[in-house]
Amino acid sequence: MPQFLHSNPSLPNGAKIPLSAAVIAGDFIYLSGQLAMDENWNLLAGDIEQQTLQVLGNIKSLLEQCNTDLSSVIKATVWLTDAEDFPAFNKAYASVFANQPPTRSTVVSELLVPEALVEIEIVAYRGNIE
Repeated sequence: MPQFLHSNPSLPNGAKIPLSAAVIAGDFIYLSGQLAMDENWNLLAGDIEQQTLQVLGNIKSLLEQCNTDLSSVIKATVWLTDAEDFPAFNKAYASVFANQPPTRSTVVSELLVPEALVEIEIVAYRGNIE
């Protein structure tokens, strides 16, 4: 049976969001798209590199709550709001995933949170790879 982590989180205004931050299903962990939010759900004001590092820090924290780490990430899906941010995004991303980076898809799209520059969703695997 899947395990749900932080189901229906609340925004600062008290509104509930109908999602789970993470779902553990067997050896797989699925994280919902993460934005550059702090612990109070306030968006980090910053450039693409700062926001990317915040998002990856949030992902790291969620994975730790699932008893694993960034080395278990096998797939990332990335949304950028501006194609011109791609080189700076890659610089920040590579600083975290320097060796054996996960597979990745990156697209340009408008995001639902104003001022958000990047959103990252991941799949992690915590089983044994043989």
